[in-house]
Amino acid sequence: MTTQSTQLPTTIDAVIARMEQVDAELDPRDGVACFNRMYLKVTKLVKEKVAAGGFEDNPFMERMDVLFAGLYLANVDAAKAGKPVDPAWEPLFRMRGNRVVWPIQFALAGMNAHIDHDLAISVVETCKERGTAPERPPVHRDYEKVNDLLASVEAEVRAEFEGRLVRIATAPAEALKHAVSGFSIRAARDVAWGAANGLWAVRGLPFAYNGQLALMAQGVRTTSHGILVPVVPPPAE
Repeated sequence: MTTQSTQLPTTIDAVIARMEQVDAELDPRDGVACFNRMYLKVTKLVKEKVAAGGFEDNPFMERMDVLFAGLYLANVDAAKAGKPVDPAWEPLFRMRGNRVVWPIQFALAGMNAHIDHDLAISVVETCKERGTAPERPPVHRDYEKVNDLLASVEAEVRAEFEGRLVRIATAPAEALKHAVSGFSIRAARDVAWGAANGLWAVRGLPFAYNGQLALMAQGVRTTSHGILVPVVPPPAE
């Protein structure tokens, strides 16, 4: 990547700037934009916590946040260049223009791809860079501290969704609730932590490592298809 618009960021401030750029470039109804808005809120909260010294190893958490965001932004850049995205991200990028899919469906499908696929990779790569390991304190304790930040943003998104949901007929509302109710960010992060430990165990075995990644991507792709089922168009604002 040679141009500024496609360079992956190296600081949290640069991550935020790139996400703001993505937000400015996309139609607000675009599925990727819906996820980007949610992720931007989370990233700003992580930045605040790092700046306040809220983690035991703040440099580790900042670096992991940057690597984590870079995996998402690499897919944004690939799609913009007309190149394939990672299979875990394919449902979101393929469905991004479907106006029957609600913003919360896009946001949660993005979180599904990013957490259940990208997060484990970020944990492993950050541990390798910084000469530590997932089981070595305080990696897991700091990892868990992000859950409360995510929970507050998820609750905000779901509250907005529920407020709009009451404006549609009961049967479609129930079908839509079913599509989004099965995904929990906290539960996804628990799964991602287990996946990170699995990847760490085979980090020196490319065949096994890549095989685990492929299985993860396949599972994430299936889950995102379920989250993104078109049910009924969102009511007008």
